[in-house]
Amino acid sequence: MRTFGLLGRSLAHSFSQRYFSQKFTDLGLADCRYELFELAEAAELPQLLARYPDLAGLNVTIPYKEQMGLYLARLAPSAALVGAVNVIELRAGGELVGHNTDYVGFRESLRRFYPVRGAEARALVLGTGGAAKAVAVALRELGIASQPVSRRPQAGHLTYAELTPAVLAAHPLLINTTPLGTYPAVEECPPLPYEALTPGHYLFDLIYNPPETLFLQRGLAAGAQIRNGLEMLELQAEAAWAIWNGEMVIEGNGN
Repeated sequence: MRTFGLLGRSLAHSFSQRYFSQKFTDLGLADCRYELFELAEAAELPQLLARYPDLAGLNVTIPYKEQMGLYLARLAPSAALVGAVNVIELRAGGELVGHNTDYVGFRESLRRFYPVRGAEARALVLGTGGAAKAVAVALRELGIASQPVSRRPQAGHLTYAELTPAVLAAHPLLINTTPLGTYPAVEECPPLPYEALTPGHYLFDLIYNPPETLFLQRGLAAGAQIRNGLEMLELQAEAAWAIWNGEMVIEGNGN
C-alpha cells in the first residue's frame, strides 16, 4: 500500500484528500490511499514518518508551509524561491525533498487567465503570507510587475487605505491571497474601492470555497474578468503527483 497524506493543523475540509481519493479511484489504484495527518507542530514530522513507513508523498498546508523546510534534507528550486514547502518528496534512502507546487499551479492558471504582458501588466497582491510569496515568484517569472498590499504599514508595501481609484486604474490585475471571504465567513472581502473597478480589470482569488467570493462578485458586477483558486489547486495537485512519481515538473528559476 502506498500512503500519501496532508500535514496541517486543522484538516476537516481537505481539498487534497477528496481530490486524490477520487484520482486513485479513477486510475484504478487500489494500492494507494490518502490520509489526513493533523500535527500540533511541524516538529512532529519525524515521529509521523516513523509511524508510517509506507509513506510515499506528503502535502503540507497552513500553518506549516514556511516551517517545514527545517525538517527536510534539502529544498527543490521551487521551495527555495518561494521560501515555503507544500509538497514533500520521499526519495530512496529516506531523503526528504521539499517542493512548492502552489506557485506552479498559480503560475499556470494565471497564464491561461490573464493575457497582458509587458509594461501594462501590473498587479496588486493582497496579503503577505506564504501564498503571497508563491504568487510573487510566479508573477516575476511571467514578467508581471507586482505591488504587495498589507494591513499594516511596512517597507515596500501599500496599505489598503492607500488603494485609491488611481492605484486600481494603474493595476489591472488584483490577486487576493488573504482568507477573507472563505466559507463560512462569506460576507467578508478585502477593503478596496470596488467602485473603481472596470471591465478592464482581472480579479483572481486563491479561495475556491465559495466558488464566487464577495471579492469576485463585486468584480463581476463591475464587468471585470474573474477566476477562483480551484484550477490552481488542481494544477498544484497534479504537479505534486508528478513529483511523487518521478516525473518532471517545470519549476522555473525565479527570473
